[in-house]
Formats: sequence, C-alpha cells, structure tokens
Amino acid sequence: MTAMTMQSSHFFATDALAGRVAVVTGGSSGIGLATVELLLECGAAVALCGRNAERLDSAVAVLREKHPDARLFAQPCDVLDGPSVRGFAAASEATLGPASMLVNNAGQGRVSTFSDTDDAAWTEELNLKFFSVINPTRAFLPQLAAQRAVLGDAAIVCANSLLARQPEPHMVATSAARAGLLNLVRSMATEFAPQGVRVNGILIGLVESGQWRRRFEARDDKSQDWAAWSGQLAQNKHIPLGRLGLPTEAARAILFLASPLASYTTGSHIDISGGLSRHA
Repeated sequence: MTAMTMQSSHFFATDALAGRVAVVTGGSSGIGLATVELLLECGAAVALCGRNAERLDSAVAVLREKHPDARLFAQPCDVLDGPSVRGFAAASEATLGPASMLVNNAGQGRVSTFSDTDDAAWTEELNLKFFSVINPTRAFLPQLAAQRAVLGDAAIVCANSLLARQPEPHMVATSAARAGLLNLVRSMATEFAPQGVRVNGILIGLVESGQWRRRFEARDDKSQDWAAWSGQLAQNKHIPLGRLGLPTEAARAILFLASPLASYTTGSHIDISGGLSRHA
C-alpha cells in the first residue's frame, strides 16, 4: 500500500458532517465504497446500496470493522427499478433519518463503436446512464429539500466521466450518454436551486477499478507487475501525471461537492483526470 493510498479525508474535521445523512448508490465497491468511507470518517450517517447482495454484505462487514460506531444502513437495490429505489429511500429514512446528501454513482463503460452498437445496446446504455440518476434523484429529492431547510445545505453529486466532454470513438454509446448526463446535471441544478438543493458532478478519467484489474490479470506479459503495467497504460493514454487515479481521489472531490464547503457551487463539474482533459 502506497503512502498516497493511505491518505484519508483528514483535511475535513472528523465530525464535520455529524448530524447529516448521506446516500451513496453503487456504494459496495470502487469510488462508491471509497466515498462511503470518507463520509463515515467525517461523521455522517450513510446509506448505501448495490445490486449484488453478497458484495454489499462484504463491503458493510469491512466498513463496520473500521467504523464500529458509525450509523450505517445498506440494502440491495437496482437503481434502474423505480419501486426498488423508492423502497430503499423509505427504508433509509426510517433507519437513519432524511438525507441531505445524495451521491449518484453507478454504471461502467461500454466498449463499442457506432457500427457495432445495435439498438438494444444503445437502449441499455442510455437507460443505465440516465435512470441510474433519475430514479434516486426522484426518490430522495423530497428528503433533500426538507433537510436543506433544517441544515442549511443539501446536495446531489453525480459521478460522471471525462467522456462527457472528450468522447472516444471506441466508446460511442457511453460517450453520448455521459454527455447527456452532463446536461442533465446542469438542468437539475437550475430547477432545484429554488429548493436549495445543489447539483454538481465529477468527470473521471482513468481510475483504478475492478475493470482495469481484470485487464491487468489478462495481460500478455505476466512479468509486468501492476505498477509497471498501469504506468505503461498511463503513458500510452498520455496522462500528464503518469499514473491512474485512485478511487479515494475521486471520492474526495465528491465529498467536497456534497459538503457545505461547496455551499455556493451548483451546476458545476470537477475534473479528476490527472491532466488528461484537453478542455478548459
């Protein structure tokens, strides 16, 4: 484990979010799980969900071991299923109280070009990227608006990809869907502003994930360790910082946008790409 991996959220006070409830979708692994951990470190109560019950249980076991006194609630939930999400929202509120922070974090990229993306793949990808945000936002917005009146701040943060502004031809469907999500965040920010609910997002470049680890395991040159393989990948992708990002680095940006530290920020996106972005 590197020194960078071991860094935590301690630039926030450990009780900075005490009395607040956060919700994280796709919270059982990767950036979602890293976000849950940072929120707990800062004193928030956290509700998380994921489709895979076994993986969710494993994540919760680790979290409870690290944070035995934390207020934590987890429930399997498919964010594309409206009734399932509404049930999760009701159960979360009954267990922890109304949420003031919602982190929409779900979905992986689809590798395909225009010529090999059929109608079903287009429908699946657009449905995933949009309704993984629409369903939780619909379900939790009443809680967020009510808590803004109590706590003075409420926020939605959407995990998005640099593909939204920098599309790749081999990820045509995902790039198009991500661009739509960028627009959706801005539209929701404007609409929800009178209710005092901020809406922002992050644009993620190449971040260590299970997807990249699986590609590493399938590498041709088995003599390469992870550091060498991922370093070569960063070089091939022309990432100025010369490495992949860490889930916790994306989680810190989410934590900032979800917290009252970003109380005058809405409709914006933070770039988490190690300099890969070619756009100002």
